[in-house]
Amino acid sequence: MDDIQSYAILLLVWLIPTLLLVRAIFSKTRPTWRLPPSPIALPIIGHLHLLGPLPHQSFHKLSTHYGPLIRLRLGSVPAVIASSPDTAKEILKTNEISFASRPLSSAARHLTYGSSGFVFAPCGHYWKFIKKLCMSELLGSRTLDLMLPIRRLELRRFLQLLLERSEAGEPVDLSAKLSTMTNNVISMMVMRKRCGRIEGEDEVRRLLLEMTELIGRFNLGDFIGLCRKLDFQGLEKRYKDLHGRLDGIMERIIQEHEEERKVRREMGVGGGGDCARDLIEILLDISEDEKAAMKLTTENIKAFVQDIFAAGTDTSAITAEWALAELINHPNIFKKAREEIDAVVGKERLVEESDIPNLPYIQAIIKETLRLHPTAPLIIRKSSDHCKISGYDIPSDTRVFINVWAIGRDPHHWDDPLEFRPERFMPSDKGDSSQIDIRGQHFHLLPFGSGRRACPGITLAMQVVQTTIAAMVHSFEWKIASEDGGGNICVDMTEGTAGITVPRAKPLVCFPIARIRPLLMDTTFE
Repeated sequence: MDDIQSYAILLLVWLIPTLLLVRAIFSKTRPTWRLPPSPIALPIIGHLHLLGPLPHQSFHKLSTHYGPLIRLRLGSVPAVIASSPDTAKEILKTNEISFASRPLSSAARHLTYGSSGFVFAPCGHYWKFIKKLCMSELLGSRTLDLMLPIRRLELRRFLQLLLERSEAGEPVDLSAKLSTMTNNVISMMVMRKRCGRIEGEDEVRRLLLEMTELIGRFNLGDFIGLCRKLDFQGLEKRYKDLHGRLDGIMERIIQEHEEERKVRREMGVGGGGDCARDLIEILLDISEDEKAAMKLTTENIKAFVQDIFAAGTDTSAITAEWALAELINHPNIFKKAREEIDAVVGKERLVEESDIPNLPYIQAIIKETLRLHPTAPLIIRKSSDHCKISGYDIPSDTRVFINVWAIGRDPHHWDDPLEFRPERFMPSDKGDSSQIDIRGQHFHLLPFGSGRRACPGITLAMQVVQTTIAAMVHSFEWKIASEDGGGNICVDMTEGTAGITVPRAKPLVCFPIARIRPLLMDTTFE
């Protein structure tokens, strides 16, 4: 026993100085990091208690106190929030390579076939291949030009519905009808079918909206490791169920395309030329091309199609709805927009996409809408290595949130930032904000992101939204429907909670009153 005690004492005499020496050496060699300012965190949950149902607003409130770059701990996940054009520029341009990937949530992993699509794919050879494919083929100018008749037809279907409601004196839920129109535009471009005509699947739009909502929904398991396998919220079950239903639809659509291709081959009928192939057809061609830089799998095709639907449907509809709501609340701006359209288009025909370059005030209205109401208020990235932003150290594997919503309302960069004033984007406006584009080159306006991971569907989205708003302003007066069937003067502009997008809290329900009745083209398209 005495020997053991002696050995124990000798061990402690040796161990304590050794540990102190190691600590001293480590403290000298360990880098001293300067981290962004941060509120006091709580055990386990970190700063999660500071986030409300609209995280972009919660982040903005914190940034007004702690500065344009702040550090948070969301459960066990380190995060930084950037809320100014300068910090956004450092992340999206100066250090673009370090922030070129997106974090993969549980929802995205389940619903995008393990990031087999485009939106959540890590920045690598596959992502570069599919980005090039998007810009040159799938969403390139030639494809969009060939699919112009589809967009024109769906807009006319929508206007015809508004005209019928006008004649009947009935209100229209524009939230639902705009979403249906944009969904049909995407559906026709993707598979040459309107969603309502997919056999046995009239609920496609609902499933896609549920997918968007789930991807943006807060999952406790993504932020607190202890909850990862417990599924307290029941979200994992919903992911798997939704994935199974969507996968069945995608599988059937692709199978139908493959059978049609087989029949055409047997008949010796080919495609191409000036005939617009749908996006699935283009993807199948690439998957069978032995010379392609990468081999596309069926899962890649299904994931990419879901990305297109999720990114292109709700976002355009929500932007158009916010724009009309702002115009109804600002009758002088509405009147000025209509006068511009009347001067360029007249009253004998409908507005066309080709008219938009000659309608700068309509373009300014959409820019101003995207400034105040970006449909995706947060750009989410992940740091792949250690770097510095605004003099602060950002460790690798840090979640990065760029608050697009806050940047658009920054009083240091915008005069009267809460005022809806499209004139700020007109050339004659003081300060000449007209030079700020929507592609994120100036970092004051980032509705579609910026750099290599910017949204590739910018052109399509702007074509749809600008032409739709121009047509609605040109053809109809709008009276707000109240719950008792009467009329209100102002539209409630409260933001609602959803997923990765921010819709209005209440659907926009209006009485359309026909102003001009141009001859609408035949809306049959098979």
